[in-house]
Amino acid sequence: MYRKNMVGHGFTLMEMLLAVAIVGVLTAIAVPAYNGYIDKTKNDLAISYLLAIQMEIERYYTREFHYPDALGDITSTLPNNGKDPWGRDYVYLNIIEGGPGTHGDVRKDHALNPINTKYDLYSLGKNGVTKKQISQKDSLDDIILARDGGFVGLAADF
Repeated sequence: MYRKNMVGHGFTLMEMLLAVAIVGVLTAIAVPAYNGYIDKTKNDLAISYLLAIQMEIERYYTREFHYPDALGDITSTLPNNGKDPWGRDYVYLNIIEGGPGTHGDVRKDHALNPINTKYDLYSLGKNGVTKKQISQKDSLDDIILARDGGFVGLAADF
């Protein structure tokens, strides 16, 4: 009589284990896909901010006939107050009007050629670490402006 009342009133241990295993597999697939989506979204947002900052720098040049010494000169017009999607400031270096030693600080490609001639503008990317040579491991996730605006994107894609 006790057994007859319990039939159909719950899950067996095997059914519970199967359900937990299915949820675990789905989670193992979904979490990396979601994180990849978030990373791509932040990269795309950083690229759009970089393009907006480039436009503001060029507007400044049109008004003042020289490039700004630092992004602080145009902070009020920058998207997200000059912060990238990871909360760090964009890095800017005035090359063409820079003082002595400026050319030693410019970003370079794998052949050690400067990637820009007027100014460097980039985000440190997801890991927040960078090197002067953009083909090094720490710089591959940087969002860069190269060829004086001809390329904007991940350093790994340059």
